[in-house]
Amino acid sequence: MTSTYYNGRLGNQIIRNLAVSLIAEKHNLYVEYCNNEWISQLGINLFSGTHTFYNTIILGDDNYFSVYNCTNLTYNLDPNNSFFQTTEIGNLLYKYLHTYKIKLNIININPFNERYNTNNDLYIHLRLTDLTQSNPGINYYMNTIKAIEFENLYISTDEPTHDIIKQIINYYPTATILDYNEILTIQFASTCKNIILSQGSFSALIGYLSFYSKVYYPAHLDGLYNINSWIKHSVN
Repeated sequence: MTSTYYNGRLGNQIIRNLAVSLIAEKHNLYVEYCNNEWISQLGINLFSGTHTFYNTIILGDDNYFSVYNCTNLTYNLDPNNSFFQTTEIGNLLYKYLHTYKIKLNIININPFNERYNTNNDLYIHLRLTDLTQSNPGINYYMNTIKAIEFENLYISTDEPTHDIIKQIINYYPTATILDYNEILTIQFASTCKNIILSQGSFSALIGYLSFYSKVYYPAHLDGLYNINSWIKHSVN
């Protein structure tokens, strides 16, 4: 059968699961998903059908669309060594999440949904720890913040004591560092009017679910970040 594993952090798992779910829904494929119960709290209902097969093939970036578009799927899938973060797959997932019924379900289940279109807040995500070396740096955040008019500033990060966080707080002392779990972080962040993303799939996912927001991202990023409506900002 087809199953997904706990490969990577939550953002990676959601992107992988959703990429597999779109294939499963098109071909009525039976899938067992890791973290399914937790992901469903976002209003993302992963599809599992009835078809299983004797043979299994590796699903990756290079053959994703040939499998997705095939007329008759006759094998299980092993997607667990890929992350499905190309521009083409990212745009497919983004478009799916913004279809009316899917979007409405995500909005309705969000415990902060009264905030949609009712604030002028700014949210910043900073992915640090193991990806600190690829973080866009303090100039990116400060220059982007200064380009936005906002009322309240919210920050979430996996390393709240990092120097970049300290510098932002020093300049904006009324900023609030959120202390939610990952699901609630995504849900609250996605209701803010303005959003500044970092690198990584978790950050991109926040942008994907921010239906009524202006989304800013580091100009050097591609893949999941190549969304036409998003705004590039220099890291210098």
